[in-house]
Amino acid sequence: MANEHLSPRASLITVGEVAPDFTLLDQNKSEWKLSDAVRKGDVALCFVPFAFTGVCSTEMKCISTDLAAWTAKGATVVAIDCDSMFANKAWAEKEGYTHTILADLHRAVCKTFGLYWADMNVATRGTVVIGKDSGGKGKVKFAESRAPGNAMNWDDVLALIS
Repeated sequence: MANEHLSPRASLITVGEVAPDFTLLDQNKSEWKLSDAVRKGDVALCFVPFAFTGVCSTEMKCISTDLAAWTAKGATVVAIDCDSMFANKAWAEKEGYTHTILADLHRAVCKTFGLYWADMNVATRGTVVIGKDSGGKGKVKFAESRAPGNAMNWDDVLALIS
């Protein structure tokens, strides 16, 4: 996978910016590419620090439980953490998650979106919603970073999906 073009940033990506394209492996070891997903509709990237932790597990359960609401709006919602695809597969199987979980093993994606927690060497908790602009590129519609322990408000984020 070629993510060498990604550049780390010191602050959270902002609304209106073109989202950097990336490719990561999902829990089934299949490549997932942002630009492919954006061609189909809005994409919600849900960054979480670790698999098998309290708030992360709560957020993932909400994604899987409400997946039909996202897909009914033509949206894709994925989780991104810094665990391996093997850990993510075990997590998804144990908890019954039905959505995609991406492995950002090299921390390139969380760093390029400004969602890197350096003290822990993992992604910080955050959400980025990306929609397609008139030129077909993915543009950031919403970006939020949250303190550890704070889950996102799913209804607010879902309301942004067009």
